[in-house]
Amino acid sequence: QTFERIAAELRKLPGVTDTLATVGGGQQLVVNSGTVYVKLSDIKDRAKSQEDLMANARELLKNIPDSDKLRTSVQPVQAFSGGGFRNANVQFMIAGPDMKKLEEYSSKILEKMRSIPDAVDVDSTLISGKPEVQLKVDRDTAADLGVRVGDVSQALNTLVAGQDATTFNSGSDQYEVRVRAINPFRTSVEGLNRMIVPSTKLGLVTLDRVVKVEQGTGPSSVDRTNRQRQVTLLANTIPGGSAASITSAIDQIVKEMKLPIEYRTGYVGQSKEMGKAGFYFLLAFALSFIFMYIVLAAQFESFIHPVTILLTLPLSIPFGIFSLLVAGQTVNIFSGLGLLLLFGVVKKNAILQIDHTNHLRSQGMSRYDAIIQANRDRLRPILMTTIALVAGMIPLVVSTGAGSGTNRSIGVLVVGGQTLCLLLTLLAVPVFYSIFDDIAEFRVFRYVTRFSEWLFGGLKRRVAGATSSIMGK
Repeated sequence: QTFERIAAELRKLPGVTDTLATVGGGQQLVVNSGTVYVKLSDIKDRAKSQEDLMANARELLKNIPDSDKLRTSVQPVQAFSGGGFRNANVQFMIAGPDMKKLEEYSSKILEKMRSIPDAVDVDSTLISGKPEVQLKVDRDTAADLGVRVGDVSQALNTLVAGQDATTFNSGSDQYEVRVRAINPFRTSVEGLNRMIVPSTKLGLVTLDRVVKVEQGTGPSSVDRTNRQRQVTLLANTIPGGSAASITSAIDQIVKEMKLPIEYRTGYVGQSKEMGKAGFYFLLAFALSFIFMYIVLAAQFESFIHPVTILLTLPLSIPFGIFSLLVAGQTVNIFSGLGLLLLFGVVKKNAILQIDHTNHLRSQGMSRYDAIIQANRDRLRPILMTTIALVAGMIPLVVSTGAGSGTNRSIGVLVVGGQTLCLLLTLLAVPVFYSIFDDIAEFRVFRYVTRFSEWLFGGLKRRVAGATSSIMGK
């Protein structure tokens, strides 16, 4: 009834066409847990986006009767099912030996996670309160009757859980034979009491003579990692929110709790993959700077001019981030790819200016005149490159079809960042060129300049000689 009521309320939202409620599904078959799948109309036929409708659904769930007794979350359908965890933006794991302690620590962390501004749908994979029967062996009585605790455990494991005994062949098919007690003995306390266990003194005794039956509750399932029990804490981000702010807040919460050394924490799922993606992006940025410097140093036969060019790259990052903030986009893997593209274009424009400036100075023109003339001569190709790139990215910015939200961040970063970096190329590069040219006049840097000319000049002559030799052959 609760799920039908929720589904009926969700169908009232604009843009919702159908709902499907399932209870007790999934791998765990938890009867007090379920899912309501919502189908939306085509994006062209509704005014609200999927994120807006998800926010409306969260507000709707707060008004459901007895909502304080429900654990709810709103999230997109997983592209690939399996693994047991929900498709949450933030997944934080705490593992340790004692399940009671894990429940205590996870409850404290969850309580503080609900106060994080960017976090919604805060929940955990620990679903406790499932009724269970606990059998506790009376060791004194068992010793008097000659019953070993291991025999009790083995009997329960075989009769309740079952044990593979043999295989049965029928024609070309083979079937496994599993031995266990019939259903009435496995599903009732009376049936468990009537089970028999071996005794060294009496032969066989019924289970009720050596165990005490107690009613209790426990988790519906126990997840493990590296053979240790674990609980995963889940959270989604609000529209426009940042998962990074949630993870940093969780790190601070765990740091203040000072957990015992035998309990370890970490991120799993999307949070772990995003952390790895961020690390590899930083590694890619660092390697790109190194390789660009090597290539530029060989091209200009100087250790100074590559620094002038590469200084424009860190200055282009604020322009790209500013464009994302103005357009209401977030920093993600797609905007990171756009930043790499922005690096390439800004570097190319700076190369055009500095290469032409050096060429004019080699013809006897003064530094100031060469800089002014190079800006005039290279203005047209720089404008052509910028306009072509911006025009090519405009469809990603203004698109409204399915998947447009994923592509918009890269378009916004390139369009806004490249437009603002046009001023950086025309104004900052000549300034950097003049500053570093003055620095190169110092005695120490003069020796560095001569060494670079000797080194790269020698390499160029050797390459030219090897090339002519190959052409001659």
